[in-house]
Amino acid sequence: MQPEAERQSPYLSVVIPVFNEEENLVELHARLATTLNRQDYAWEVIYVDDGSRDRSWEILEGLNQRDEHVRLVRFNRNYGQHMAVFAGFERVRGQVVATLDADLQNPPEDVPMLVARLEEGYDVVGGWRQFRQDSWLRKLPSRIVNIVTSKVVGVELKDYGCMLRAYRREVVDAMSACQETSSFIPALANTYANKVLEIPVGHSQRHAGQSKYSLLKLFRLHFDLMTGFSVLPIQLVSLMGSIVALVGLAFGLFLFARRIIVGPEVEGVFTLFAILFVFVGLQILGVGLIGEYVGRIYREVRRRPRFVVRETRD
Repeated sequence: MQPEAERQSPYLSVVIPVFNEEENLVELHARLATTLNRQDYAWEVIYVDDGSRDRSWEILEGLNQRDEHVRLVRFNRNYGQHMAVFAGFERVRGQVVATLDADLQNPPEDVPMLVARLEEGYDVVGGWRQFRQDSWLRKLPSRIVNIVTSKVVGVELKDYGCMLRAYRREVVDAMSACQETSSFIPALANTYANKVLEIPVGHSQRHAGQSKYSLLKLFRLHFDLMTGFSVLPIQLVSLMGSIVALVGLAFGLFLFARRIIVGPEVEGVFTLFAILFVFVGLQILGVGLIGEYVGRIYREVRRRPRFVVRETRD
């Protein structure tokens, strides 16, 4: 039996979002428990079932009954990985909080390494999948987004997409106080952290289950990230519009002078159409970005709950 004092005040809290991971949960918890039981601090793990449709919740209930370290949160439907992590953040009791995916691509054995580096005085320690075992269709967009996010947030990291991370409790409390309906946790954490460190962590191919992120979902996540932390995208479109307007004005003056010197011409009609299509495309892009920001404002002013918890188990 775990001592009551340790149950009430664990040093480490691990938050794991779960969505249809019935094939991985038993092995995940066995490896995590074996690893953390070797440490000299008390710990807990909070599994957040993000509306799973398989046997994930039944398996989690069994883990909760057998292991007093396990606490559970269950959503009424699927709200997404980051909302599940936020639900776990609201219930952690540890002074150090780690997050980990349930797909076993990041090894749970690396959690103590992140905690140890955090104790050196850092506020956030993130994992960097140095030898990432994913296809180039996933790695290439992630690399682009990592570069853009580093510029937007002001903290340069190689891997903003890795969920294997450790945070000081103060950073977690600051993030939990944010009631945004959509947010990207690694980037949000860096806006509240003073010292951030990134270290290499293990990564392997998924050996069971299916990835929950399609290319469309990854695109939506990355676009939400870029518009959620800065107005830089809309500023870039404004700058591009100004440049295009100046180029268009100069081209118009050129055509006017040419008409005076050479006279009326039929040539160049298709070129003008091509330039017009470029202008129209930029206008549509600008309207789309404005719509994205307006849509975010609309979602925020409605103040609807970010998620609904069906039940919890301690």
